[in-house]
Amino acid sequence: MGWKIFFSTLGLVFFAELGDKTQLTTMVLAAQTKKPVAVFLGAAIALAMTSLLGVLLGDVITRFIPERTIHLAAGLVFIVLGALLVSGKL
Repeated sequence: MGWKIFFSTLGLVFFAELGDKTQLTTMVLAAQTKKPVAVFLGAAIALAMTSLLGVLLGDVITRFIPERTIHLAAGLVFIVLGALLVSGKL
């Protein structure tokens, strides 16, 4: 296993998910339902499934599209989203 990749992914996903709407939603669900274990298991499985989907799609995409093109497209998407957010259109 590539431990460097493992720990960098762990850190990036952990800090990206802190305080986002998913975490806030799970906090509210746990408080409302009084079933924190069920909420945790549901949220953990959902996050694992979306992560698996991202990994599988990422693997397939890189077989057909060069990595540089993916980086440029992702950068462009973030710039456009940022411009839309700043302009209040999103």
